Amino acid sequence: MLHKYLLLPLLASYGAAVTISVAKSGGNATSGLQYGAMEEEINHCAEGGLYAELIRNRAFQGSTKFPSSLEAWSGVEGSSLSLKNLTDPLSTALPTSVNVKGTGGTAGLTNAGFWGIDVRPQKYTGSFYVKGAYKGSFTASLLSSSGKVLATTKVASKSVANDWVQHEFVLTPKEKASDTKNKFSLTFDGSKASSGSLDFNLISLFPPTWNDRPNGMRKDLMQAMADMGPTFLRFPGGNNLEGDSIEGRWKWNETIGPLTDRPGRATTWQYQETLGLGLIEYMEWCDDLGMEPILAVYAGLALNGDVVPEADLDFYVQDALNEIEFLTGSVDTEYGALRAKVGHPEPWTIRYVEVGNEDMLSDGLPTYKSYRFSAFYKAITAKYPDIQVLASTIDMTIPGTAGGDYHLYDTPDNFVSKFDMFDNFTREHPILLGEIAATSPLNGQDIDWSDTHFSLYPWWIGSVAEAVFLIGAERNADKIIGTTYAPFLMNLDSYQWSPTILSFNSDPDQTARSTSWHVWSLFNHNIMTNTLPATSSDAFGPLYYATGLNSKTDSHIFKAAVYNSTSDVPVSLTFEGVGRGAKADLTILTAPDPFSMNEVGGANLVNSKTTQIKAGKKGEFSFKLPNLSIAVLTTN
Repeated sequence: MLHKYLLLPLLASYGAAVTISVAKSGGNATSGLQYGAMEEEINHCAEGGLYAELIRNRAFQGSTKFPSSLEAWSGVEGSSLSLKNLTDPLSTALPTSVNVKGTGGTAGLTNAGFWGIDVRPQKYTGSFYVKGAYKGSFTASLLSSSGKVLATTKVASKSVANDWVQHEFVLTPKEKASDTKNKFSLTFDGSKASSGSLDFNLISLFPPTWNDRPNGMRKDLMQAMADMGPTFLRFPGGNNLEGDSIEGRWKWNETIGPLTDRPGRATTWQYQETLGLGLIEYMEWCDDLGMEPILAVYAGLALNGDVVPEADLDFYVQDALNEIEFLTGSVDTEYGALRAKVGHPEPWTIRYVEVGNEDMLSDGLPTYKSYRFSAFYKAITAKYPDIQVLASTIDMTIPGTAGGDYHLYDTPDNFVSKFDMFDNFTREHPILLGEIAATSPLNGQDIDWSDTHFSLYPWWIGSVAEAVFLIGAERNADKIIGTTYAPFLMNLDSYQWSPTILSFNSDPDQTARSTSWHVWSLFNHNIMTNTLPATSSDAFGPLYYATGLNSKTDSHIFKAAVYNSTSDVPVSLTFEGVGRGAKADLTILTAPDPFSMNEVGGANLVNSKTTQIKAGKKGEFSFKLPNLSIAVLTTN
């Protein structure tokens, strides 16, 4: 529950209409990428979320920070579970396995999933690796919390004493479970196993995935993103790109190829990740949702403040070039051939590369300005002149044609105060607004960064304030590459940062599309290809707006938000060249209360109303916008 602390500016009321006249020319072309998405491994957004794997701790991956464990696993019928680092492991990347030893009869283990497993009538595909002589069969099952069998299948053993053998299976429940407090079970007849025990690793179970991709994405979360319509994806971070140490950085080459080749790593957000969502999966995600990839590459700074010395930086610059070649190079190149080897002969196109993440923090700015950014910028532009290189900050003199990245987490009032922030920015250095969110309702107070659990969910007045800021950015869309909310996703059962634009748990039916999701979705489905200048009888505030054109649909567009008015704001809007009787669709978003939130498992509290209106005698569209509303008008 938010404390209702508001230090509002002077409220305004209106009598006469605000008249706005929009010219038919004189604006600027936009990037076309106004609203996107940003992903890094935080809040179990992928592990236990977007990455559809249902088995938690599937390969017992560990690190110095988070040693291998039996988290989420339990033995059945007295079976003992013990972690082993065998002399002949499944792979060098996955050295730790579990030994399951029974007491003579049924032996096995169960997994609780990521705080539950959703079970419904659909096909679940699974696999596991086992080592040890065994001539019986395995039983793979989905069980309720009371032990009810929801789905089960027998898997004939191919297991042998001296090798790891993969077994595959399918589970098809007949009905939906009453809740998600379910578990996965894998058992065998211990009396038929050599020495009464077997070794297991990489135990996996997937529900149907988006576009039926193997190793794919959770459908409800992808659907929520698809419905929002992001035009780009900034990845893989975020702080998680940097790592807590230089050695702990996100290494692209450890995220590709078979899962047996991916060692996992310690995230910067207090848990281990499998790297099942790797570089290729990110690119397939972009393909599936039609998003422009904005690739962030490691730039030599760790969150503990360690910086790669200038004399040692060439290795990391070359690693970034190798990553770009892996994605974009022909199969005749070294890394393009590697891409083909792991199943993707066709190259992708990369138009944007960001060097690092928030390099003005962790005492990184002096070295970023003096040698780190320039080294990456020169190398990337020399080999790939068509790539727009972005600095991870704007707190520096940006060289050449490079752009920058600006992040803003703030209170609603402060978002509104930055409406005109970009009016005097130069077009020479385009800006990505790579992380944006209203986080705290405490207007008039500084953000307390000692705890990143801010408001649990976005709330309506914060979403309206974000809209004001976004409209200010759209007025300058020739200077702004695009904007994304961050963080994007949160598993309500284990999170490190709130709020996020999408929140979820193990039940897909309870996924919450936040108040901000509705705002960003409305704006994203009404992209301006060109801004258009406008004149008005009134200054901005409490009505804030941007005007433009979508040349693809030949529609004029008006986007607006009302922040802190004591009454409805009447508007008289004209577009030069649009005459009497012209029709337009007007969509207005409102909510019952400034602190309305869309919660996991709860109702959508955002009201969206679309009406068709006609232009009057002088071509004017007349309407009223209530306080704390967001509106988009498009001509037909």
